[in-house]
Amino acid sequence: MRLVRHALIVFHVALSTVACGATLVRGYVYEDLNGNGRRDDGEPGVPGVGVSNGRAVVSTDAQGAYAVEIAGDAVIFVIKPRDWSPPRDEQQRWRFYYIHRPEGSPKYKFPGVDPTGPLPASVDFALRRSPEPNRFKVLLLGDTQPRDARELTFLARDIVSDLVGTEAALGVALGDNTHDQHHLAPDLTALLATVGCVWHYVPGNHDQNVDAPSDEQANESFLRFYGPPYYAFNYGPVHFVVLENVHWHPAAGDKKAHYTSGLDAAQLEFLRNNLATVPKDRLVVLLMHIPLRELAQKAEVLKLLGDFPHTLSIAGHTHTIEHLFFGEQDGWPRPEPHHHLIAGATCGSWWSGAPDELGVPHTTMADGAPNGWFVATFDGPRYSLEFRSARRPADYQMNVYVPDVVPSERLADAEVVVNVFAGSSRSTVTLTLNDGPPMALERFTGQDPAFLALKELEKGDPPPPGRKLPRPVATPHLWRGKLPAELKPGTHLLTVTTTDMFGQTYTARQCLRVE
Repeated sequence: MRLVRHALIVFHVALSTVACGATLVRGYVYEDLNGNGRRDDGEPGVPGVGVSNGRAVVSTDAQGAYAVEIAGDAVIFVIKPRDWSPPRDEQQRWRFYYIHRPEGSPKYKFPGVDPTGPLPASVDFALRRSPEPNRFKVLLLGDTQPRDARELTFLARDIVSDLVGTEAALGVALGDNTHDQHHLAPDLTALLATVGCVWHYVPGNHDQNVDAPSDEQANESFLRFYGPPYYAFNYGPVHFVVLENVHWHPAAGDKKAHYTSGLDAAQLEFLRNNLATVPKDRLVVLLMHIPLRELAQKAEVLKLLGDFPHTLSIAGHTHTIEHLFFGEQDGWPRPEPHHHLIAGATCGSWWSGAPDELGVPHTTMADGAPNGWFVATFDGPRYSLEFRSARRPADYQMNVYVPDVVPSERLADAEVVVNVFAGSSRSTVTLTLNDGPPMALERFTGQDPAFLALKELEKGDPPPPGRKLPRPVATPHLWRGKLPAELKPGTHLLTVTTTDMFGQTYTARQCLRVE
């Protein structure tokens, strides 16, 4: 059955009015044995499933029944349990929610939800049995962010063509799904659907209705094109929570419209109520757009996560790659730091830089890393993360910068610099010269040499084609070391080896000639 006005699977709901203008919605979560999207005779309810109104979380009873209050416009959604799957739409998204917008969204530049009319006499949620493994992969795409159809083509050629047929079970687009051009959302979701996995979309600052009069109304187009801006689901042994951490501030007086990072009271209440239902041995993964360090309620969120020994959080937004480790000074209550990944950008530096032979800009990020994506591998409560560069081999994980030729008298000044794109404070990097012993390189924060060279080229006459790159930024994943002053004239092989916090090892080689 086709879905109408995002009304998910519309079913069998009884409702009654309760105090303070709230409406009590009753319904069922049921096993859709024949997959037709309707609850037929003999299709049993599914007990113990979480259902939320965006604040409270209730659990279905032995018959699969639930009751939850709403007040005015609302979104009701199921918290998908392990080994069950909601229906998928044509864009490979689960349909696990019901949008209640009787009058529709306000009129903005980009449309929101069409009027849904009165709450139907009936709304239940269908699930089908779908066994899930303990070990599975998830694609993490930061900031796809096309401005137009041309940049959608860049995304298709540069990224999606390599993802089609993935073994990953899920894909997550980490916000700024388009660059303020919400009308591109149907084409974007159709493009990513060709990859073949189930997709989840996180709201970013460029996914907001910037003409909305309040933060509460700034996600209406996102709701129309992608679904709820925040929710939770289980897959395998992992509990995922999608957060909407962009707080929109409309123009007021002499203050321009802008955004900050924060969670409203309803979302924070949902997070608290939802986590209270999660077994403490579960790995909990938060998915957001703006990095956690910028969140107004960072300490409160970390305190809520602190009940769990296994946690991870992931963001996009900065168009750079970084691993953060939050400790006691950040309000984290456990001895082992909380790991937060900033996953870079699929669009790199907003599809800037000179185009290659396929017409795709090189779009190197301001930290010197190429555009690409991450693959997360989950295995029970454990996880690992691996960066993948666009249209490069999987083992392309670093750039090594060393002069091609060094005069013997200048060896004392020669330096090797390595940019390990997904490196962190827990990575090790060593340099081996010819067949000698490995030498540890020193981690430092600086600017990527190749990116600085690209910026210098932009000052030329004529400059390279393509949109100009952004300003370089301080990069925390650089390593350096001096070359031995006793190197003899001739050609020498440099081998750089890095091992990350997950025990994954990568190697790069380069030749140097001493004269």
